[in-house]
Amino acid sequence: MIRLARVAGALLALAVSVPASADDGFRLYDASAASVNGEVIFVSDLDREACFYRCGAFPGDDPAPMTPAQARDKLIADALVLQEQKKLGLGTLDNAALADAAAGTFSRLAACADPCARTVGADAAREFAARRLTVREFLAKRISVFVDVSDDDVAKEIRRRESRGGAGDLSREKVREELIREEAGREIGNWFERAASKSRILLSPLEER
Repeated sequence: MIRLARVAGALLALAVSVPASADDGFRLYDASAASVNGEVIFVSDLDREACFYRCGAFPGDDPAPMTPAQARDKLIADALVLQEQKKLGLGTLDNAALADAAAGTFSRLAACADPCARTVGADAAREFAARRLTVREFLAKRISVFVDVSDDDVAKEIRRRESRGGAGDLSREKVREELIREEAGREIGNWFERAASKSRILLSPLEER
């Protein structure tokens, strides 16, 4: 996940209020949680994102708890990818793939026992599926695809594991897959670090919720 230590000191004080009544004056409707190159992420976005992950809404995901800070980090990371995608003028999603991902998301939300799932509209669910699919394809096609692990790297890793009495599958194919996954993770992390360092990311304080 993207590290935000370099920008954690920056604060964005933006809130949206709507009239409540003559007696109350105004009540807080929503508040900003962050801004990524001018694109605002609201607190309500964090709540909805955490709901998606608690329900394991995207096909293939397991349900997982998520704090507001973790939800914000994920949304910031996704915003960096989507902005880069737009800047490079990359193509749109395959309609069939999007339809499958959206259908899977709708189904998982419908089966989710968390009350938050009842508050998510169809448009928001489809947008989430499209975003997750776009980010996954971008990282796979623009970063992971260039990761290469040589035969020598595989042989060295097998010898290293054998010298430590390693158990499990030590076949060249399995070890190569694991090394590629590890290297891809590092490259993706490096990409996010570079993208964040070139971006204007402002964070607002998050109250305990």
